[in-house]
Amino acid sequence: QLQASGGGLVQPGGSLRLSCVASGRTSSGYTMGWFRQAPGKERDFVAALRWGDGNTRSAASVRGRFTISRDNAKNTVYLQMNSLKPEDTAVYYCAATTRNLIIGVMSQPREYDYWGQGTQVTVSS
Repeated sequence: QLQASGGGLVQPGGSLRLSCVASGRTSSGYTMGWFRQAPGKERDFVAALRWGDGNTRSAASVRGRFTISRDNAKNTVYLQMNSLKPEDTAVYYCAATTRNLIIGVMSQPREYDYWGQGTQVTVSS
């Protein structure tokens, strides 16, 4: 199971850090990612991390502002979001698969087997 937290209301230019705790033991074969879905839109890829070697991929729209990272001891993946914009407003979901995804497919929701419940991020003044 995945438990996401850390969402909230923030002003444009502000920061938030999302957390996603994976119950059970993660292994080097895991890939974990963050996706987001705004009202009336499809679920979009944000960032992903391959647990074994730490390789990451992020969407062009968040590159340079968002950073995905992990804490092995806590089985937790983080999404540090800086310089937030109103267009970042969405429900953010963490996802995981027990496979080492290649970089080229990390952005595909169908590659992930487990999904968290989502946490709302609202960027507004």
